[in-house]
Amino acid sequence: MEPISKNKIKWIRSLHQKKFRDQENCFILEGKKSVLEAIEIVPNLVKTVVTEPSEQLENLPNTIELLLASRLDFEKMSTLKTPQPCLAVIEKLPYQLLAHRGIILVLDHIQDPGNLGTIIRLADWFGIDQIVCSENTVDLYNPKVVQATMGSLFRVKVHYKNLVKYLDKVKIPIYGALLEGKNIYQENLPNDAILVLGNEGNGISEEIKPFIQNPITIPRFGQAESLNVSMATAVLLSEFKRGTVN
Repeated sequence: MEPISKNKIKWIRSLHQKKFRDQENCFILEGKKSVLEAIEIVPNLVKTVVTEPSEQLENLPNTIELLLASRLDFEKMSTLKTPQPCLAVIEKLPYQLLAHRGIILVLDHIQDPGNLGTIIRLADWFGIDQIVCSENTVDLYNPKVVQATMGSLFRVKVHYKNLVKYLDKVKIPIYGALLEGKNIYQENLPNDAILVLGNEGNGISEEIKPFIQNPITIPRFGQAESLNVSMATAVLLSEFKRGTVN
């Protein structure tokens, strides 16, 4: 266990930017609870753990580099307004696309990091283990996305694909959240399906709409103009899962 160096601080700071995350194949995870969860689930991917002296972690695998840092050091490395005294540098997750079973979320051009992180957390809550994102969706390893997942990114497999090519090969029913869709509360929903959700401002893109076999919508009962995409995801997943509860 040794004090962190200036070069290591600089390297961790560089991971705030996508081009360096891609170059180094690593990302930052902040918060003791999340770091401990990562060590438990993917210990072989955790490269470095940095803590303040008062937050030292015990019994770490020998493969993990453990460094000590001051509060000032954390202010330099952290992406948070109020830095937490524990962070880790982790290799990107080597996910492989699984067979098409259950509900698979497909995200078309989601731009807000908080929305993507919340959707990943919702997927984890509802037992959805796969999400397929368009190539222009916000980066999974953006620090704000990572923080919003609250550790769920280690349990939900997130892939980035050309959605036109991907959806063209799908053999299970494809549902999409569209304003002109059928009332979700009146639909008989399958156990195996693709659920497409679109961009925060523009919805599902025109090139993806032809693949939507079953357009659905959440009916409005009050006066709100719209639902946030992550709120809509929660409602839709709840309905898809309602029929699977014994």
